[in-house]
Amino acid sequence: MRIPSDLRAVLFDFDGVIVDSEPIHFRLFREVLAAEDIELTRKTYDQLYLGMDDRECFTAVLEAHGRPAPPSKVASLIEQKSMRLMGEVDRQVPLLPGAAACIRSLAASLPLAICSGALRPEIEAMLKQAGLLTAFLGIVSAEDVAHGKPHPEGYRAALALVNRAIRPPAPIEPSAVLVIEDSLAGIEAARAAGMRCLAVTNSYSMTLLKAAGADAVVTTLEGEPLASLPDSGT
Repeated sequence: MRIPSDLRAVLFDFDGVIVDSEPIHFRLFREVLAAEDIELTRKTYDQLYLGMDDRECFTAVLEAHGRPAPPSKVASLIEQKSMRLMGEVDRQVPLLPGAAACIRSLAASLPLAICSGALRPEIEAMLKQAGLLTAFLGIVSAEDVAHGKPHPEGYRAALALVNRAIRPPAPIEPSAVLVIEDSLAGIEAARAAGMRCLAVTNSYSMTLLKAAGADAVVTTLEGEPLASLPDSGT
């Protein structure tokens, strides 16, 4: 795989980049919220909530419907959704085309980590079943940050994790890091962290992803997904 010469690490989003789980997340959000007499449409989810972690999504939906959203209530909804998702994982991990090959190819040359708004047990279970868990030095999940995307906290934490794991002579700077994302909030988080971003059109159109500030946009991680990514100095 062609890799820009100044690239020193790659950080992956998870849902919508490695696994085709966004439809599953939407369905489970919808099911859990239906028990609260709240209807969530796909259009509303895509426009307002895609890219949020579970805590932010449930909180925002409850507040949008004039419902109280104390931490205990939100935690209960998150647990209900997570239990349903883990049952799905036991049956199938819907890997996106090219994701596994891309991860394995990059891991042979560069340190990799994950920054996701998903819960750690969900991420680890799916990666383990797909045979990809050991390709990553670590995971920054929803439990690890106070602010979800588009806040840059997660990507900054993921880079710090990589630097601790490999202990390079000189720490890897954000400008030498590539983020692979599928959401507008994720692109904004990567850019705010000072990192380059390759976006995949698994959740949004190429036009929207480019407008959000992605350095390059591809339709799939198959083949040479980094070929269109310029070096940071160009």
